Amino acid sequence: MMIIEPRPLDGRFVRLEPLDPVHREPLRAAAEADPAIWEIYPYSMAGKAFDPYWTRSMRRIEAGEAVIYAVLKDGAVVGVSGFGPDRVNATTEIGGTYLHPAVRGGPVNPESKRLMLAHAFGSAARRVQFRVDAANLRSAAAMRKLGAVQDGVLRQDMVTWTGRVRDTIIFSILQDEWPAARDGLDRRLAGFGGVDRIVADAEK
Repeated sequence: MMIIEPRPLDGRFVRLEPLDPVHREPLRAAAEADPAIWEIYPYSMAGKAFDPYWTRSMRRIEAGEAVIYAVLKDGAVVGVSGFGPDRVNATTEIGGTYLHPAVRGGPVNPESKRLMLAHAFGSAARRVQFRVDAANLRSAAAMRKLGAVQDGVLRQDMVTWTGRVRDTIIFSILQDEWPAARDGLDRRLAGFGGVDRIVADAEK
């Protein structure tokens, strides 16, 4: 049975820590670093929206509906990402990802995904899914670069917090596709300071 434990995940560039009250104010500050980006998210974490976001996240964690991580680089909180596990079907979604603009385009996102994917598949996940706003070209390109397969598009899938009706692209990686995606991520990470192959605890 797939059980994704909320435990720290360590890489060369990042550390993922289960979301905890100690991360609250640093994450609030990180969310304020790029106010414009929230227009393309289904919800906002900026300004007055942060406290409701935090309350929802804590409730989901306590209910066992999500495993959410604070993303740390050099000891500082630079973002957040999480799992939405479906234990019965041995699948999980990775989503709710936000990164401070200062760390985009470097190793933080690919290594975070590397660690989370390794943890999911090492926890007996059969499929990992990603949902991307069709208008978010940067995220869609990142999914393809990750090695995820586009399953399809859900037209007029949801109404975002701004009132915009969005189409959602569904991407996924299956368990037997993970080794190729993992090797691709390792090659990308090797370009950032000569990183050796990263082996998450879930794979040991």
